[in-house]
Amino acid sequence: MMRAQLHCLCLLTLYLTAGYGQERKFSGPLKPMTFSIFEGQEPSQVIFQFKASPPAVTFKLTGETDGIFQIQPDGLLYHNKALDRETRAVHKLQVSTLDAYGATVEGPVPITIEVKDINDNRPTFLQPNYEGSVRQNSRPGKPFMYVNATDLDDPTTPNGQLIYEIIIQLPKVNDVMYFQINNKTGAISLTLEGSRELDPIKNPSYRLVVSVKDMGGQNDHSFSDSTSVNIMVKENIWKAPEPVEIVENSTDPHPIKITQVQWNEPGAQYSLVEKEKLSTLPFSIDQEGSIYVTQPLDREEKDSYVFYAVAKDEMGKPLAFPLQIRVKVKDINDNPPTCPSAVTVFEVQENEDIGSNIGTFIGHDMDEENTANSVLEYKIVDQIPKLPKEGLFLVQTYSGVVQLAGQSLKKQDTPQYNLTIEVSDKDFKTLCHVEINVIDINDQIPIFEKSDYGNLTLAEDTAVGSTILTIRATDTDEPFTGSSKILYRIIQGDSEGHLGIDTDPQTNAGYVIIKKPLDFETVAIHNIVFQAENPEPLVSGVHYNTSSSAKFKLIVTDVNEAPQFSQRIYQAKVREDVAVGTKVGNVTAKDPENLDISYSLRDNTRGWLKIDPVTGEIFTTAPLDREAESLYRVQVMATEVGEKEKRSKLLGGGSSQSSIASFHLTLLDVNDNPPRLAKEYTGLFLCHPLHQEGTLIFEVTDDDQRSFPSPHFSYSLVSESSQNDWKVSRVNGTHAKLSTKHTNFEEGLYSVPIRISDGGRPPLEGVVSLPVTFCTCVEGHCFQPAGHQPGMPTVGMAVGILLTTFLVIGIILAVVFIRIKKNEGKDTVESAQASEAQPLRN
Repeated sequence: MMRAQLHCLCLLTLYLTAGYGQERKFSGPLKPMTFSIFEGQEPSQVIFQFKASPPAVTFKLTGETDGIFQIQPDGLLYHNKALDRETRAVHKLQVSTLDAYGATVEGPVPITIEVKDINDNRPTFLQPNYEGSVRQNSRPGKPFMYVNATDLDDPTTPNGQLIYEIIIQLPKVNDVMYFQINNKTGAISLTLEGSRELDPIKNPSYRLVVSVKDMGGQNDHSFSDSTSVNIMVKENIWKAPEPVEIVENSTDPHPIKITQVQWNEPGAQYSLVEKEKLSTLPFSIDQEGSIYVTQPLDREEKDSYVFYAVAKDEMGKPLAFPLQIRVKVKDINDNPPTCPSAVTVFEVQENEDIGSNIGTFIGHDMDEENTANSVLEYKIVDQIPKLPKEGLFLVQTYSGVVQLAGQSLKKQDTPQYNLTIEVSDKDFKTLCHVEINVIDINDQIPIFEKSDYGNLTLAEDTAVGSTILTIRATDTDEPFTGSSKILYRIIQGDSEGHLGIDTDPQTNAGYVIIKKPLDFETVAIHNIVFQAENPEPLVSGVHYNTSSSAKFKLIVTDVNEAPQFSQRIYQAKVREDVAVGTKVGNVTAKDPENLDISYSLRDNTRGWLKIDPVTGEIFTTAPLDREAESLYRVQVMATEVGEKEKRSKLLGGGSSQSSIASFHLTLLDVNDNPPRLAKEYTGLFLCHPLHQEGTLIFEVTDDDQRSFPSPHFSYSLVSESSQNDWKVSRVNGTHAKLSTKHTNFEEGLYSVPIRISDGGRPPLEGVVSLPVTFCTCVEGHCFQPAGHQPGMPTVGMAVGILLTTFLVIGIILAVVFIRIKKNEGKDTVESAQASEAQPLRN
């Protein structure tokens, strides 16, 4: 018995520690079930206790037991060896129940055992050493080889999740990694630095040590393996070709191969990409990397092309950086010279010396500059007229400079010559036309029509822009040329530039205008000297003289100008409590005629200020009040003063001039107003009797400038009796709360005195009386019954008053009727007026 109990206890222990199934139960009836068991567990682990239903008395196990799984007659399923997921991941078993005669009662029922993986296998590289190669300048991140490792553990669990890492790179130049590995796929590629720096001449090979870890590399107990990777660096053949030259307008059959590019490995797909937006790119590339020009090119249309060759893999991804292809279109002489214009016009002065340059004739050629195709030669082939002889002009062969060759010219003889110039390059010739006009030389000076334009008197307030004088000079050179055009300037008497002169291009008349205001006080008399000149220089030996100048006297008369204030608005700030007689500001004005000035105030509505008539100093004459007016504005008048005879002599009579400026006085606040109630409170009431504390809100204000952000009023009750019944407290900057201390108030009117302090500097306080009525309330309103109150008449008194009123009205009507009868015959309107007026006087 003891032995059986121990056996059951051992099985129970195993049952409790190892057995589990789909429903997280350890016993139950026979039915299809699936169990998950970790591999590597100790043998004799209980899986499940099946219960048989009569007449079954025992159990039978079949299927993929592999000698590992057993079932006892009482239905206890267990395994007697450790499981190995790598040997078999799933065991398909069948369980049946048998009766006492061995006949099957139920089953076979499928039972599935899933072996759960544990990390009991080390990852292993497929090769102990790997060999690979890479081209220099290969695209970073593009794999050029792979390393692979396997792990027998379940790849769907962390046990079989492998992470790759490069742990050593030899050599490691400047501590920079040139290689990188995809930690999940084992793909090895270049880093950005490796793509730039790898050079087979400097380091033809590299050795990497790559490790692999399971558990996603996140567990300290993960397994690892390592392998060696040897990488050869090959020269990059993906290089931009040398710039290509193509002769323009080729007649050879197209397309024509011009260059070639090649990727480092076969199988690349090539394409061309434009750098510039062209209507058509006249180039193509085949899948061997050969680049072709597809049509004849015209250098004059476009002299060079820049585009890119791109190599992509079979997925359409770039294998490396694009290569820049440069094509220069080589010039041929296929363009004749052209003339700068239909007719080129030069001018030459008569009497010019032989050899003088007349102008430079420049032809054009569309062929490439600084080549033999665009070198031009010039030659005069015709001259019209051939007077006084042929060969009057010559042209420099290569510079195109036209010179006077035969003799000096006379405009009277021939005013114009027409030349035909041949312009040629090595293959073409073009005829161009040149017109040479002989112009008059500037050998005559302008002469004024008169040397003195007399005197002119102007008031100093003459408007700017006024024309005050017309002057005129004549020039006998050829009209409408630089030799005869006249420019006037003032060379004396107007250093401040008050005057200007405009010239009429048709008549050469000069109009003298006022450019800046005249000023009698600065200069009263201007002795002006005019000079007439030509824009074209005079010929040698001819000079301007006194005939080209004229004089003029401008007399400026004084105008009685008003005094001028130094500024339009004067501003000052002062505290509102300054003493009477305090100086608060000063104004200054100046009279252009240097007359004395007297100051006075206007719009001094409150009479707060006065001004010293001589100095312009402004003083207070009465107490100021910011609350009445915070910005006090007055006008200051400055008036000329002086002896009447002096003014009449100087200014020709007239009244004194005056001007006005503004004076703004800002009053700074002083705490001189105690707090007060913001409004009259006459309807404050509390319902009687009180059932709880009563509260009333009232508003307080202060006529002084409010402090920011809000005034700070404090409150207290004045009398001791009030303090027993009431309490007062602050709500916010402008409101306070009056509350009752108890509910034992009689019905009636209470006047509550409250002291309010404003917290200013110095602090001021005021006492206000807040009337509060305790009354019976109906629907939230104070109700007082209409009974007899002192001073109100009784019903009898009211009837007596009404009868007396009717009696007086009857007497008045009778008197009016009698008066109308006595005055019969008089004007009806007057009688009516008299009868209505009489009782009113009575």
